[in-house]
Amino acid sequence: MTAVVFVLNGPNLNLLGSREPDIYGHDTLDDIAGQLEDRGRDLGLEIDMRQSNHEGHLIDWLHEAQASGARAVLLNAGAYTHTSTALHDAIKAITIPVIEVHLSNPHKREDFRHQSWVGQAALGTVAGFGADSYVIALEAVARL
Repeated sequence: MTAVVFVLNGPNLNLLGSREPDIYGHDTLDDIAGQLEDRGRDLGLEIDMRQSNHEGHLIDWLHEAQASGARAVLLNAGAYTHTSTALHDAIKAITIPVIEVHLSNPHKREDFRHQSWVGQAALGTVAGFGADSYVIALEAVARL
């Protein structure tokens, strides 16, 4: 049986490829999903990729990942990273590993992006490598 990794994406990530490409790159979320599926096959991992602009969906999916026995979660919470104690609490409430992922490096950006409620609860963070941040995080999951 192939282990499943949930890849959860928050607000505005549905606009990847067209939204501020100088910051987020030209890859779309579908492009990233394809890269993860290819790498996941090599690693024996199945990808369940999702995106929502709604915080509650992300929380429900974290709970679902736990309940379904997923191997791990890669979470790019977008702007919720810096505002959501609810996501922080949802990550703390589950026992499977959660890895925070960002395309850009939040510490090189506006001051408000330096605070990460998600990162305080996550096992680790991969940021600043564009779409490769997701692949790096997936490779880390395979080593867990």
